[in-house]
Amino acid sequence: MNLRRRAAATRTGGAPHDLVAPRIGRSVLQVALALGLAYLLIGGTLTYWQVVRADALTLDPANPLVQAARQSTLPGRILDSRDTVLAKSVRLANGTVVRQYLADPSLGPLLGYRSAQFGTAGLEAAENGVLIGLSGQSEADLLLRKLQFQLYRPQDVVLGIDMRLQKDAEQLMGNRRGAVVAIDPSTGQILALVSSPGFDPNQVASPATGAAAFGHLSTDPASPLLDRATQGLFVPGSVFKLVTSIAGLGSGAITAQTTYPDQPAEEKTGFLVDGYRVIDGHHPFTDGTALDYTQALEVSCNIYFAHVGLAVGGPALVQWAARLGFGAPIPFDLPTAASQVTGGGGPLGGFKDQVELANAAYGQAEVLVTPLQMALVAAAIANGGVLMRPHLVIGTRDAAGTLHPVAPAPWRTVVDPVIASTIANAMQQAVEGAWGIPFAGLGKVPGVPTAGKTGTAQLGGTGEPHSWFVGFAPVQGARIAVAVLLERAGSGATEAAPLASRVMADYLALQQGGTP
Repeated sequence: MNLRRRAAATRTGGAPHDLVAPRIGRSVLQVALALGLAYLLIGGTLTYWQVVRADALTLDPANPLVQAARQSTLPGRILDSRDTVLAKSVRLANGTVVRQYLADPSLGPLLGYRSAQFGTAGLEAAENGVLIGLSGQSEADLLLRKLQFQLYRPQDVVLGIDMRLQKDAEQLMGNRRGAVVAIDPSTGQILALVSSPGFDPNQVASPATGAAAFGHLSTDPASPLLDRATQGLFVPGSVFKLVTSIAGLGSGAITAQTTYPDQPAEEKTGFLVDGYRVIDGHHPFTDGTALDYTQALEVSCNIYFAHVGLAVGGPALVQWAARLGFGAPIPFDLPTAASQVTGGGGPLGGFKDQVELANAAYGQAEVLVTPLQMALVAAAIANGGVLMRPHLVIGTRDAAGTLHPVAPAPWRTVVDPVIASTIANAMQQAVEGAWGIPFAGLGKVPGVPTAGKTGTAQLGGTGEPHSWFVGFAPVQGARIAVAVLLERAGSGATEAAPLASRVMADYLALQQGGTP
């Protein structure tokens, strides 16, 4: 541009042509980018609500389809593995649909309830979409529903539990508070899931008794609405040594031959950790033996496992526990609480110091677990180090009677088979070995090689400790793994162990066509 044209442009207040064009180009580009971002935002929002959140919206209690289903549809049944009816719906003379349950308190925390006044809980809530026919359908079924030709196709839900074993475990619990979890290690199928005390869901579901029953259950100090098996968090005591075993052997911090030369003397003086003494000394019959891994598990030596925990280190112990499901809710049919190895916030992988780490390694300090979590620990060891995804539901059955099974699926490989076998052999020694019998001998299934570990979880203050047993049978080709927790019941050796033995023995008898 020459000086004359520049001056003319200046006098008229315009801009030179070769300056205007780039500005227009930039403006168009900015508008295009803004529109592109807007379309992306709209597309992302639609995808989120129509794909990611589609099921949640469909099953939202406020959804008119769900509300209509309550009035116009009989929800499907819930059955056990032998087609025993655990829950069904009936329509009363006034047209009201009411849920009826097999009258058994052990089913309350598991099944939950379906109530016009209080909604759904437990498995009734988790499987609501399938039961009322708004989910679990083919694409063709979903299209027909949207076109109003076929709104609801309720299905039955089939569970893996055997009501005979469920009832057996409940009776063995008696009036004691606690939980029993039984699982098939090779498939992850839940065989029994008992939380005690339970409640009769019929009382909540009935319009006549619902309000009074729910009010009573909500204020009961025994917390019958809490599913202790999946959501109760408890100090595990020595059963946590199995987790420390996996971390120690899996990380290479120890081998099966590892001994600690100072351990025999520390049985008398205590193991001094940063000014704190870990006390043991409950197995004087070892007579000064520097225990190897198998012997230490057999006599449940706290000092040995405190050493192992320090050798593993805080971050690694947390990471190995995470392989088993610690630190997050377990993916399961029912809501689960997250088990923890430490309260967190400390510099050693969450541990505040070496003292907490040493105590956590044998199941004290800030360690809290659900019975389901400890059953999975036993199941992973029993299954050669492979942890199967736990599941209550083994299939759904449509109106034509066709069963649509839920296939077993591996969840995680926790540890290699050699290490799993080393721990399993040590657990068998803990139940059947000469040194182990006083601690866990009552957990043995008569005539069947049995692996197990007891725990007596100290809670401080007054009152008895929690009583634990986790284990499986047979040792080779295990068909059942269990976790038994009895709150404030005393020694794991005398309380939880014999109960676990009965549950395993009764299941194996049922598998052979016998009775519990």
